[in-house]
Amino acid sequence: MARNLIATISPLMTGVADIPPTAAAAALWRFALDFYALPDVSGALIELQDRAGLDVNLILFALWHGLSGRGRLDAQQLAAADQAVGMFRAEIIEPLRMLRRRLGTGLDADTRQLRETITRVELDAEKIALTRLAGCAGPLIIGIDRADRHSAAVANLALCIGSDLSARAGAVIRTTLEGLPADCLIG
Repeated sequence: MARNLIATISPLMTGVADIPPTAAAAALWRFALDFYALPDVSGALIELQDRAGLDVNLILFALWHGLSGRGRLDAQQLAAADQAVGMFRAEIIEPLRMLRRRLGTGLDADTRQLRETITRVELDAEKIALTRLAGCAGPLIIGIDRADRHSAAVANLALCIGSDLSARAGAVIRTTLEGLPADCLIG
């Protein structure tokens, strides 16, 4: 199984990891790590992923797009961003996630080490997806204030998760946005 997975991953990742990240990609990656680590956010995002079939990276991109001063996304822009990572998500990220989850916890040392390796590769794949999404970002809007950035992020979240915005997970993310410190809104 692992050989088949590596054989599938290798051709799709060739050269991608060697691309130097743009400033936008680096900023999006930092935002994704920081936002995901906030209390209750990871659980809410995983709930949206597992129960509603939504893409956590696309949600993080949409939030960052608004908060970073790039404004609101429209449905076409969100669809283009989704298309930019769709095949990579389906062929790389989701199989890695499924394999990592299948390995579970309470493992012997060798299997635990394998699971940790798969987790690292999965995180590398998530970073590649975010780099591709950053390539879909609009330009920074000069003079956009904190309230407009927040409003754009909430609108982008609603566009991503639709009716799930009123659900518990969407509410957790929206509440977290309201409490973000100003330094989360940079670049």
